[in-house]
Amino acid sequence: MYKIATLNKISPAGLSCFNDKYSITDNVEEAVGILVRSQDMLEMNFSKNLLAIARAGAGVNNIPLARCASEGIVVFNTPGANSNAVKELVLAGLLLSARNLYSGLTWACTLTDDVSKCVEKGKGQFAGTEIKGKTLGIIGLGAIGVAVANSAEALGMKVFGYDPFITWKAAHELSNTVAIIKSLDELLPKCDYITIHVPSISETKGMLNKERFAQMKDGAVLLNFSRDNLVNDNDLLDAIAAGKMGRYITDFPNDNLINKKNIIAIPHLGASTEEAEDNCAAMAAQEIMDYLENGNITNSVNYPEVSLGTFISGTGQRICILNKNIPAVIGNITGILSELNIVAKDFLNRSKGDFAYTLMDVDSNFDESDLLARLTMDGIISVRILK
Repeated sequence: MYKIATLNKISPAGLSCFNDKYSITDNVEEAVGILVRSQDMLEMNFSKNLLAIARAGAGVNNIPLARCASEGIVVFNTPGANSNAVKELVLAGLLLSARNLYSGLTWACTLTDDVSKCVEKGKGQFAGTEIKGKTLGIIGLGAIGVAVANSAEALGMKVFGYDPFITWKAAHELSNTVAIIKSLDELLPKCDYITIHVPSISETKGMLNKERFAQMKDGAVLLNFSRDNLVNDNDLLDAIAAGKMGRYITDFPNDNLINKKNIIAIPHLGASTEEAEDNCAAMAAQEIMDYLENGNITNSVNYPEVSLGTFISGTGQRICILNKNIPAVIGNITGILSELNIVAKDFLNRSKGDFAYTLMDVDSNFDESDLLARLTMDGIISVRILK
């Protein structure tokens, strides 16, 4: 029986994916898997039982990825599961800004007497623009960026995209009319609106700053539904005060930005739809089940993607080895297999940064304890044998 713990409320659509091999526990210490949304796990101590953490969402800055990897804990996320929800909110942000809706709605709520007359007299101050024909720049062309690009193009916008690491899949899914730009230096001056969809990593934190704002069109609108620390708040406020930046629409309110002119702060609603929560939870559960039952890794953020398909119990054994990505480890593993006369009928090894994963199917009968003992060596983090 696999015991799964949940941090935060997890959608029943995800929990219902678990079959009778699983039970949900409140005791994190006994869990082999954890489902989490936004709870801060950075200072958590993990038990030796824990094999996997699945984040029901895309961002994983609440999880200590390197420490988990070094302790043999595979961390998954759910890219694309909430992409439609975020895409729709980005489009809402575009319209909020273009049509001056926030200011108009706020003003309308102050009216008490002779409302119709006041509306007709005062509505002119909130006249906006249409997004059709305007230029949208998209920084980051993952699942969300591609969805935004295609929807904005369908609404009549001219769309430019920038992503130095764009995948073949993303490029294939983009509308033919979306232009791929090679640099931010080229993208930023072209755009009436700019939306950012990149992860929060050391290379992207504060990437939109004084220098980048200076490259934008006067009055450009910036939308951030990705992560708060991608934008330098102080530089942003200076750009708005100087009239360089027209508006900032963000899903991440903080003390610096709340109740500031020309800033619309949405209370982190990007993935807050029933559909997105269901999709994320279901994908997270399926990723953990596939890893625990089959040894396969899909959508991990700290280990490489490796899969040998469904493992059928009783048809042999599957050996799953998490290891450091250092010289001689694979040679040592294959040498030990040879010494024990273990022949692999299928063998995969992939690396990701400092860590790697080895997965193999074998028909040979062997002494499990002997193999585990021999694989206790420098560079080997953990070994599981599925039967």
